[in-house]
Amino acid sequence: MIQPLIYGLITASFIVLASCGDRDLGSPITEIDDTFIDSLFIDYNNEDSPGAALMIIKDGKSVFSKGYGLANLEDDLHVENETNFRLASVTKQFTAMCVMILINRDELSFESSLTDIFSNFPAYGNTITIRQILNHTSGLLDYESLIPTNVIEQVTDQDVYFLMLEQNSTYFIPGTDYRYSNTGYALLAMIIENISKKSFAQFLEDNIFSTLGMNESIAYQNGISIVSDRAYGYSKNGNVYNRDDQSLTSAVLGDGGIYTSLHDMFYWDQNLYTNQLVEFELLNEAFTSGKLSNGNSTGYGFGWRIDTYLFRKRFHHTGSTRGFRNVFMKFPDQQISILILTNRNSGTPFNIAEKIADYMFDAK
Repeated sequence: MIQPLIYGLITASFIVLASCGDRDLGSPITEIDDTFIDSLFIDYNNEDSPGAALMIIKDGKSVFSKGYGLANLEDDLHVENETNFRLASVTKQFTAMCVMILINRDELSFESSLTDIFSNFPAYGNTITIRQILNHTSGLLDYESLIPTNVIEQVTDQDVYFLMLEQNSTYFIPGTDYRYSNTGYALLAMIIENISKKSFAQFLEDNIFSTLGMNESIAYQNGISIVSDRAYGYSKNGNVYNRDDQSLTSAVLGDGGIYTSLHDMFYWDQNLYTNQLVEFELLNEAFTSGKLSNGNSTGYGFGWRIDTYLFRKRFHHTGSTRGFRNVFMKFPDQQISILILTNRNSGTPFNIAEKIADYMFDAK
């Protein structure tokens, strides 16, 4: 079945795609040329610069896994399979899973509104539902644009919640449009805390990380938790890389605060083919495009972008924050996943992931 395109995107390529629904796509390659893959990471594979970690998963096995460059320039520590990177917005699929776990337990509903959950939330939250927040159709105002200019301490998810209590409007009527919202996922973290009576970090640990064997993964809180085998983020100034690891919003966890490794992400990837955390019917909703009130599809599920590439169904998400750029790309029908984690403010890991997909599917 051809997945809906992002709302408003109507191109000639869609016509071609629709006409090729029965195309014989063949089988992915069975052996990987290490030299070719390494050539894609030549800019990362240096002894004096921040690097990257790559894993290619096929049919339930890691068929390629390698680190390039350094995780910590100051201590000359190389990137390994166990190196933990900040996921940035790839975190959102974990936040969404936490919500689905609560729904699976009948402790929450997709149609619950913000005012159902928070009694003191302003009236504009009456019509904003959990589903809309997950799908980025809530219209919630961007918290980063609302942070006072004199704030110097890191903002938290709770601070985002308090900022929303001070508002009285949204960008649009909830459900009528799509606008990517970090605010929404910060509020989801607070909803998880409100319902579960646990911190978001603890809920993740108890219900996802420990369950799946992701033993080194963590929602990082500066001064509270420690990231083992940590990759630090860097930005380039002239010819020199400077550690540039934390920003004013780095303590907001729900939209981007998880640290994890290739090693642990393998378990997360494989879980997504099972009902270990939630029932299949519920899990499938995460990979189903949201719809606007006029019936148009958004191309976004719950923490996943949904489209097609090389005539194949694709789920993916990028993550970009201070010092990190990442991508997680899945081709579920072929059981192929590509994960790239990097600890620098430059580079295009999404483009590299697509080149790997081209190679895996022998696209000419």
